[in-house]
Amino acid sequence: MSSIIKKGDVIFLERPLVSAQFLWNALYKYKACDYCLRALETAEENARRLSGIPGLNLPHPELCRVRPELHQACPQCQVMYCSSECRQAAAEQYHRVLCLGPSQEDPDHPINKLKDAWRSMHYPPETSSIMLMARMVAAVKQVSLSEACEVLVCALLLQWFVPEGFRSLFALVGTNGQGIGTSSLSQWVHACDSLELPAQQREQLDSFIDQLYKDIEKETGDFLNCEGSGLFLLQSSCNHSCIPNAEASFPENNFLLQLSALSDISPGEEICISYLDCCQRDRSRHSRHKILRENYLFVCSCPKCVSQMDELDATSEEEEEEEGEAEGETEGDEMEDEMTDV
Repeated sequence: MSSIIKKGDVIFLERPLVSAQFLWNALYKYKACDYCLRALETAEENARRLSGIPGLNLPHPELCRVRPELHQACPQCQVMYCSSECRQAAAEQYHRVLCLGPSQEDPDHPINKLKDAWRSMHYPPETSSIMLMARMVAAVKQVSLSEACEVLVCALLLQWFVPEGFRSLFALVGTNGQGIGTSSLSQWVHACDSLELPAQQREQLDSFIDQLYKDIEKETGDFLNCEGSGLFLLQSSCNHSCIPNAEASFPENNFLLQLSALSDISPGEEICISYLDCCQRDRSRHSRHKILRENYLFVCSCPKCVSQMDELDATSEEEEEEEGEAEGETEGDEMEDEMTDV
C-alpha cells in the first residue's frame, strides 16, 4: 500500500546521464572535477581566492572534506579529476573521444574554437554548456557495439548533425538541463554550523564567517560556486509548479542529485519542482509566465497561477526596470540574441 511522503523525506538520489561545468566558470578558475563537478580547491584555497586575501587561514581546517592527494589528471590532456574512479568513468563514457592531448591549450583546436564561440554568446550567469551536447555525441560515438548496431549509432549521429536534429538536441539540453553547484567553502561552513562549541567560541566563529562572506562579496560578488549543468532522467520528468512540493540539492558536493519533499505528498499527488528560483517565484504571475515562456517554452497552469488569473498582465516597477536594463544591454545584438535563445 502506498504511503505518504513526509516533508523533508528524500524521494530519490540520481546521477546525471551527462554533466559539464559551465565554460566561463571554468575559465575563471573555479576548479571542479571534470566528471562529477566536485570542487577541487580546499575550503581554505577557495576562501583565499574568493576573498582576495592570500594569507587567510580558516579555523577548523579538519572540517574540509577535499582530498587533494586523491586527485588525478588525464595523462594526455592534464584535465583534473577528484579521484581515479572519476577519471576512469569519464574515459569509459566520453573522454577518449574528446581528449585533446597536447592540444588542450591550442586555441585553434576545433573543440577550443567551439568553447570560445559559446562563451562569446553566453555570458554569466550561465544556464547551460555546449559541452553537454559534445559529451552526448562523444558518448554515443564511443560506445563499443556490434557492427550491426554501429549502423544505428551512425544513423543517430547523422540525425543530430542536420539543422533540425541539432535544434532538437539543443532544445533537449536547454529545457531539461538541471543546474549543479558545488563548493568546498560552503561545505566547510555547514560543517562549522554543526559544531558543538561554547557560546564564546561559537560567537567568534560565526563572526569570522560573517566577515569572510562580506570580504568575498566585496571581492567576487555573487559567483561563489563551481557551477555546471546535467541531464537527469528522473528529475527531468518532474513538472514545474510555482508552489513546488519538492526541490533538488547536491549534498555530496558533486553531481549526485537529491530530490527532497518540501511538504507532505499524498499517494497519487504529482511531484513538482520549480524551474524558477525563490526570487522569481515571488514575482507577479505575468513575470513568471514571461520567464517560463522564454526559457522553457510553456505557459504555467499550476494552482498559484490559476488563482492569480484575474491579475493584470503587468509587472511591478522594479521588474520593469530590470527588464528595461536587460533589453538595453542587448539592443543592437539581435542576431546574437537569436542564437543565444535557441
